[in-house]
Amino acid sequence: MSDTTTARRHDLNLYRRYFDLVAAGRKTIEVRVKYPHLADMAAGDTIRFRIKGTEETCDVRVLRVTAYPDFEALLDGEGPANVNPTSSREQQLANIRAIYPPAKEQLGALAIAIELLAVGGPGV
Repeated sequence: MSDTTTARRHDLNLYRRYFDLVAAGRKTIEVRVKYPHLADMAAGDTIRFRIKGTEETCDVRVLRVTAYPDFEALLDGEGPANVNPTSSREQQLANIRAIYPPAKEQLGALAIAIELLAVGGPGV
C-alpha cells in the first residue's frame, strides 16, 4: 500500500481551553496554519492532541481537511460555533491571530473536521 492511501497519526499540541472542547465533543473544527508538515493530512488520519507538558491526550479522526486563504475565510466557511462554541466570531479571530501572527496566516489556514475517538491520560 502506498503512503497516499495509508492513514497516519499526527501528534499535535493543544491549549487546555481548546482541548477541553475537543474532549467534550463540542469542537468539531480544528484550525491550523497550512504548514508543510500538515500538507499530507487527510480524511481517515487520526490526531492525538496533547496538552503540552502533560500526559493528557485526546484522539480524534480526521473527517476532512479544507484549505482557506486566511482565518476570516475559514470562520465564514466553517461557522464559528464549530471552531469554538463558547466564543464569538470576533473573539475567535483575535484568539487565533494571537497564536498565529500575520506571517503565519499568510501560509493559509486549514480547517480540520474532527470526530472524537478517545480521551486518555494518567491511569486511564
